[in-house]
Amino acid sequence: MKKGKRVLTTISAAILILAMACLYIGAQRFFAIRPATEYEDKGVYTFSPYRVLPTQVKNTAGGRQGRLHPTKTVYYLYYRETGGTGYKWKEEVSSRGVGQKKISEGREVKRRVLSIKKEGKYITIEPEQTAKSYVAKQRRIYGITSICSIIVLLGYLGVWIRKRKKKAEM
Repeated sequence: MKKGKRVLTTISAAILILAMACLYIGAQRFFAIRPATEYEDKGVYTFSPYRVLPTQVKNTAGGRQGRLHPTKTVYYLYYRETGGTGYKWKEEVSSRGVGQKKISEGREVKRRVLSIKKEGKYITIEPEQTAKSYVAKQRRIYGITSICSIIVLLGYLGVWIRKRKKKAEM
């Protein structure tokens, strides 16, 4: 019985920490979302793949794997706009071979370009999206993450209050 209780306590502590982390990250990203009015729609452009490059990124693995290998290699497939506007876009691919195969196929991709007026930068999104739908999707993703985390934390608070009341009654 005590071993089961210890396992349950450990699992619940891990869930509590995960909920707090999700709330922090979700809220941080939710409030960092730009309003749709800050984007200027430049239209839909055609992009073609032209190279695959490996990139070193921080390895998020924990334990021994994280200590022995602090970075890992990911492959990005780079695209450029076919009309000569200079717009570029990249996507992560599982391996160099997959990227090379996409290059040899030469399949072009349509992407909508949204310019960030204040910063002189741009992002690319799916062609059927608009700035409003992109912002709404981002808000929905991070809002749901934050709300679910709050629900879990309120559940923990309720259980904690209930346990304290039981102890006080004894």
